[in-house]
Amino acid sequence: MSIGERRPGVAGDGGEAARLDAALPDIDWSIAPVGTVFSRFPAPSGELAVASLGDPADPRVVMVPGATGSKEDFYLLAPILVAAGYYVQSYDLAGQYESADAGPPPGGHYTYDLLVADFVAFLSDGGAAHVLGYSFAGIVAELALVEHPDLFRSLTLLTTPPEPGQAFRGVRVIGWLSWLLNGHQGAGLMIWGIVTNKNKVPPSRLAFVRSRFDLTRRSSVDDMVGLMKRVPDVRARVAASGIPVLVATGDHDLWPTPLHAANADALGARLAVYRTGHSPCETAPHQLARDMIALFREADARDAAG
Repeated sequence: MSIGERRPGVAGDGGEAARLDAALPDIDWSIAPVGTVFSRFPAPSGELAVASLGDPADPRVVMVPGATGSKEDFYLLAPILVAAGYYVQSYDLAGQYESADAGPPPGGHYTYDLLVADFVAFLSDGGAAHVLGYSFAGIVAELALVEHPDLFRSLTLLTTPPEPGQAFRGVRVIGWLSWLLNGHQGAGLMIWGIVTNKNKVPPSRLAFVRSRFDLTRRSSVDDMVGLMKRVPDVRARVAASGIPVLVATGDHDLWPTPLHAANADALGARLAVYRTGHSPCETAPHQLARDMIALFREADARDAAG
């Protein structure tokens, strides 16, 4: 679809998905959906904590959280996709939460190469998948896609930084400040905003995201923030791959909607905008699932056509 168009169901359409999202309760994010299976995956950087839900015989969906996030970020989204006939897996990035022990050798850094190698290994182990990369993980997913398009059936970029290079420059209000901060300082600002609840999340969510920092390795957050200050521009290669792409964001995301729209245009992607902030997987999961499933069906039609 071209930028400026809106499929039925995007921002503020008043549909059933939006009504379901408006009625979401404040869940206990430490309690997994019924049927969730936890495991450890031996990735190149170390063992990664994995959550799987659904029938492994169903089409596979892999969803990866970003910096300071974890697999639990998809606890509302995953059951909706499973109910639609998909097998859903997610894992904590190296250095994050229950994957905190994974990472570089002592004295090394979390790099794009390290994180992409983990990503590719996880996809290769279970076969081609519909992939969602959330925020920073969307960058990692794009880098993996251009090297291994055979592992991707579709790609959803959820509130992924929309500009290459110094990705924070376009952030609302404080983007100018990002030029003055290094990775450690930028990570400190990000963590401060989370623990002081600048995003105004509900109490149970706030308690969970604060608790994650007891495990998450601070150096991994520092390095990931640093990586977002030098994002490779692979948009033309992603578009040329022919893999169907969805850019999904909230109209109050960190980055303004026009930047996401321009990114979707450069990627040849669909664009979905919801009446929420940086975390539609938590606040608009029914709408996001609806649009992801539409993307999956587009991918299935593409595959069937050969």
